[in-house]
Amino acid sequence: MQISDELFTLSEKLVLELKQLYRSCGYLPYRMSKFEEYDLYAGYKDFLVSDTVLTFTDTNGKLMALKPDVTLSIINSHKDLPEDVQKVFYNENVYRSDTSAGVFREILQTGLECFGNITRRDIVEVIFLAVRSLQAVSENCVLALSDLSLIEEVLVNEDLSLKTKREIFEAFTQRNRSAIREIAGSCALSDLKRDYLLALLETHGPLKDTLPVLKEIFAEIEVRGSEPFLRTLSLLSEDPLSEKLRIDFSVTGDIHYYNGIIFKGYVDGIPASILSGGQYDRLMQRLGKRSRAIGFAVYTGQIEDAGRKATGETDSWLNIALPKGRLGEKVYALLAASGYECPEVLEDSRKLIFENPERKVRYFWVKPSDVAVYVERGAADIGIVGKDILLEQEAKVYELLDLKTGICKLAVAAPKAYEEDPERAVKVATKFPNAARKYYRSLGKDIDVIKLNGSIEIAPLLELSDVIVDIVETGRTLKENGLEVIETIAPVSARLIANPAAYAFRSGTIDRLTADLARKVK
Repeated sequence: MQISDELFTLSEKLVLELKQLYRSCGYLPYRMSKFEEYDLYAGYKDFLVSDTVLTFTDTNGKLMALKPDVTLSIINSHKDLPEDVQKVFYNENVYRSDTSAGVFREILQTGLECFGNITRRDIVEVIFLAVRSLQAVSENCVLALSDLSLIEEVLVNEDLSLKTKREIFEAFTQRNRSAIREIAGSCALSDLKRDYLLALLETHGPLKDTLPVLKEIFAEIEVRGSEPFLRTLSLLSEDPLSEKLRIDFSVTGDIHYYNGIIFKGYVDGIPASILSGGQYDRLMQRLGKRSRAIGFAVYTGQIEDAGRKATGETDSWLNIALPKGRLGEKVYALLAASGYECPEVLEDSRKLIFENPERKVRYFWVKPSDVAVYVERGAADIGIVGKDILLEQEAKVYELLDLKTGICKLAVAAPKAYEEDPERAVKVATKFPNAARKYYRSLGKDIDVIKLNGSIEIAPLLELSDVIVDIVETGRTLKENGLEVIETIAPVSARLIANPAAYAFRSGTIDRLTADLARKVK
């Protein structure tokens, strides 16, 4: 009996196609319970996408969890057979917190896991299955690859704290060159290793173009792990599907769980990665397993939300979100001077969207605090936003360039002669509650956050708070209210940011604009 395609949603049709694909390559279906004992996840929260787990107590008094992850459940339930290769696929819902909305969501995933005595051929097969999974959504797709060991190995013999190593990986994730330079300078990393890290970050693009560049880089500096990676890339390059592969070292993961090759998949028109995976031998070791492992998940639930966008034509326009006000006008002048002009932008009108068809550039004015949201959600490809807003919102965007304008700092200020009481939590008044919590957490201190929207300086004067966390430019307002800076959290200036999915398809255009702006900034 034939069933019409019209009876299926996009995600349902995709799941059927993926199941057939994985079965054809020898993967066996795996079905699991919705619930797991909470203890399974308690010790591995760093591995989970969301570290908040939805729990309940069953009728026997045992603490249970709605599963936030599939990989842990599969590995935990299978025997460790390091001499064999086990291949399974799944189609399961996971339950994760959405921090931006403050709710839990049910997320449909379809994916596979390959574990045991896996070889380079198994790794290549999994990577190409990831590509074919993306193609089931749209031919206009790319799989971005990196190798964590190539970053980690050059840091092994350095006297670096775990915090510093994580900051380096975070800088890679954000594609933040200036942060890598700053970290290298502060921890006395050698010029050779600093330049190597920057070279890795700047090496991105189609496999056929980047493979020769990587060979040149590894001829200059010896890095353990480079030879296996190059051999895998050479094997991948022999297949026509390799045209969908890109090298991108901003693809990272937690080094306590992942090792070797890691990847993310993008489809043009969908503003975030819809596939992620990689090698996770270290997780296997932490679970007491001797097997090696690699796998990936396709976020099939996202396909339905994307609708027709996933199958549409590539939009050749570059969409730029500008912050309303003096900063936006100043940055637009830099963009116009770099050849990305759109004269209507500065006209006195109520219009918010402006286009230059000749340059294929589209500008729109938005509230400064909303720029990162527009970029992260894919409404804009790139945008200009203050570092303070990035620290507060922790948006998943690339930070491509420090524009050296709007310079100030995010700081802790207090009344003169203030002394902290170690017997109680510090009361902090601020417009930046997330940034304040993160800063004090790094010091191992608990705080009582008081969220305010204005006139922050009077909070300590009225004994509403002990200190404030706020933007400081000249310090004049603080001085006039009897306050002084006691700690600097971070320097702040305007940053050029990009949506990672947009960058995957328009990196050439975005890189040219970034380079043009960099010349003007200097």
